[in-house]
Amino acid sequence: MSALTGHVTDYLAMRRALGYKLERAGQLLPQLVGYLEARGAPTITAELAIAWARLPEHATPNHWAQRLAVARGFACYLKTIDPAAEVPPAGVFPARRHRPAPYLWSEEEVCRLLQQAGTLRPRLRAATHQALFGLLAATGMRIGEAIGLGRDDVNLHAGVITIRHAKFDRERLVPLHPTVTDALGQYVAERDHLCPRPRGATFFLSGAGTPLQRSGVDQVLREITTAMGIRTQTVHPRAHDLRHRFAVATLIAWHKAGTDVDEHIGVLSAYLGHVHPGDTYWYLSAAPELMALAARRLDQHDGTLR
Repeated sequence: MSALTGHVTDYLAMRRALGYKLERAGQLLPQLVGYLEARGAPTITAELAIAWARLPEHATPNHWAQRLAVARGFACYLKTIDPAAEVPPAGVFPARRHRPAPYLWSEEEVCRLLQQAGTLRPRLRAATHQALFGLLAATGMRIGEAIGLGRDDVNLHAGVITIRHAKFDRERLVPLHPTVTDALGQYVAERDHLCPRPRGATFFLSGAGTPLQRSGVDQVLREITTAMGIRTQTVHPRAHDLRHRFAVATLIAWHKAGTDVDEHIGVLSAYLGHVHPGDTYWYLSAAPELMALAARRLDQHDGTLR
């Protein structure tokens, strides 16, 4: 094992011990080491890191920027061990973070979604997807967090869900509204009646009594939204958009109630599992109704200062 390979192993182990999964870095850094060693470089240099990041040549600047970010992270670590290592500069490639335009679910559409989910067959499949979509809409949980819940993660007596492996492998608690607790309790009763001997320990079960798969949930959502007439060639509602709806609905309610959003945004960020409040503020710019409410409050604030 070369010295650079050993440093990559140590770097990944250290960062993963801090809770970072680094799946992409785990794939790319050995490639970077191979590139450096093929050119006879004993350590990382800015020039070679940039040249490696620009592979393949016909990829997008976003792709190059992501590769360079991986190289920069490793280079910063290596610099503390090897003074000869060079950290490539940031901003070399003009990259822009792209977020797909969310589908803005209306309350009426969410009700129709749950109603249609309840008509699926077999009955356990219907109960599961109805409860799952309802939970996503009511709590803003990520779809991966919801389908990964274990039975012991949902405490209906306390009205709290424990997400043990959220983004960046963090753990967080999600308090539930009593109506959500009641709905999940009904699901548990029906689930255990329909499948007394499940083939999985997850909270949500497929129609066969096995853990849910993300691909299966996506397929069900495609079928339902197509039947509802809201899915077209250009409009593709996602399960993740129910999380978006929850955040937007919360912010709209705060604005209408005159609540100081800046003082409470940290609470919403923590509830959603965002690392940075800026990720939560993004919802302000993603919904026209929110933008209008924010602009109106700004005008009122400016008027009091005149």
